[in-house]
Amino acid sequence: MDIAFGSPAQLAGYVALVLGVSAFLQKSDTRLKVLIAAESVAYVAHFILLGNFPASGSAGVSCLRNLVSIRWRHPAWGALFIALNVTIGLSFAKGAAGWLPVTASCLATVAVFTLKGVPMRLVLLVCTLLWLVNNLLSGSVGGTILEAIIAVVNLTTVCRMALVGRKAREGGLPLPPSVPAYQTVPSQTL
Repeated sequence: MDIAFGSPAQLAGYVALVLGVSAFLQKSDTRLKVLIAAESVAYVAHFILLGNFPASGSAGVSCLRNLVSIRWRHPAWGALFIALNVTIGLSFAKGAAGWLPVTASCLATVAVFTLKGVPMRLVLLVCTLLWLVNNLLSGSVGGTILEAIIAVVNLTTVCRMALVGRKAREGGLPLPPSVPAYQTVPSQTL
């Protein structure tokens, strides 16, 4: 596979790289979701230019999903976004590799609509690994670097959040609002 590091496709991937790393440095779920939405916009252009339409479609759905999940966490929204992703997969995936971003986006949908804090970030880590494989197969330079960095940054943030939560519990203190460790959204499942 011939990769032109300065091509418009790769430049869009580098923009996604910067936005994605910034997203996973956040302890605030809202800031995380806004920056992932911005990263997804760059990914839409990136994967269209690379000819990976399942990834581009899933990135578009991810953008909308993350923005909606900031305000509304009702399971019906999650079901809608999962249905959109499956439709994209059925329309554009030509093999198992085409289903990698679709699967990642479906899992991320469950995470952002039903989980918070550490559990949400752990499911997003699985999604990151699926995107990493997709990006390697697509020839995405920025995307591959992004997903590798996101995996490390996300793990670091999870460890920081878990440590703060543990220290608070050991000291008999309430958890800080930025550390809703090991919580799910009450009575909401997909």
